[in-house]
Amino acid sequence: MRYHSYLNTAKTILASYTGAEPLSAYLKKFFASDKKYGSKDRKQVTALCYNYYRLGKAARDMPVEERILLSTFLCERSSSEFLKFHKPEWNDVITLTTAEKLSLSNYELLIDNIFPWSSELSNTIVPEQFARSFLQQPDLFLRIRPGKKDIVVKKLLDAGLGFQLITEDCIALPNSSKVDTVLKIDEEVVIQDRNSQKVLDFLRSRSCPHPVKGGNDPFISVWDCCAASGGKSILAYDILQGNIELTVSDIRESILSNLKKRFKTAGIDKYNSFITDLSTPDYQLPTTSLPAGQASYQLLIFDAPCTGSGTWSRTPEQAYFFKPEKIIEFAERQKQMVFNLIPYLQKGGLFFYITCSVFREENEAIAAFIKEKFPLRMESMECLRGYENRADSMFVAVFKKE
Repeated sequence: MRYHSYLNTAKTILASYTGAEPLSAYLKKFFASDKKYGSKDRKQVTALCYNYYRLGKAARDMPVEERILLSTFLCERSSSEFLKFHKPEWNDVITLTTAEKLSLSNYELLIDNIFPWSSELSNTIVPEQFARSFLQQPDLFLRIRPGKKDIVVKKLLDAGLGFQLITEDCIALPNSSKVDTVLKIDEEVVIQDRNSQKVLDFLRSRSCPHPVKGGNDPFISVWDCCAASGGKSILAYDILQGNIELTVSDIRESILSNLKKRFKTAGIDKYNSFITDLSTPDYQLPTTSLPAGQASYQLLIFDAPCTGSGTWSRTPEQAYFFKPEKIIEFAERQKQMVFNLIPYLQKGGLFFYITCSVFREENEAIAAFIKEKFPLRMESMECLRGYENRADSMFVAVFKKE
């Protein structure tokens, strides 16, 4: 029976997967090596593996087969043919709440054990609510680019895709939605988590740096120093209506190659870019990569390398394999990078410190470190709790150089 096969295949994958690479990448290679799996097979086995890791650190001593079945029961919200075959009594009550399912399953699985580091959480995170969020895949969020709302909404309606318009420029859809066949990604919309869309909201305030004259047009000098694929650069570009002189950097050429492709689609053709490692002691900005005379900025966006713990409901395998000593390792790296960055912020300029972490040592502790060590005034600080709206959790602190 194929439902036995699904279970055995999932067990094989779980026995060999070590967490050294994203589970999505590992599964892609696994299925590519054996063509016998059809799309329905791949979808079912993938769901079983992700459900298994959604239990985090809980029930680690449970036999693999039992843990797969239990996690499927807890994570699925509608009738499952797989569960109907293996555990029909659970499938009959699949729509119950998580608490009711735990009571019925006869396992002493405490929600706290899914994420056992509650003492390390940022101040405003509610541990039990955060842990429960691991049992459900977050939504897919799109940010509508300026002037594109009407055409985006029409295309989604015409395609019959269910969606929710959260704000004037934020759309939520089921995570499995195939939006790339309907919308022009990066031109009409940007695939960007709901809270990631909010981390630069301070730029919409009157406290935003005023543009200075450069050539014929006003601009704000912006350095997105850990730009990755450029999502926050595009966000800043849109908020500031393109009135920016943009510089982007990251640690690897391959990362910036993807960014450059996105920028082309997004219509951003004037920017500076360079490769750099901001975590090295005695760092100096490679000014040869910049316009003549420009070695400081009105706006620094520092989306810090971090544990990524605020995104673990999307990548639950990372919680399963996580070692808590990594928190301090990232915090020390973040401090070094802040030391290297602040000298390049102009007086009166803004510094955005951003993480997708829920750990206090990477969030409030770093914000306190910045206040103590540098002539910066904190303008705002917020932990964006993703578990409240099926999104990622983010942290952002905004400082102004005095």
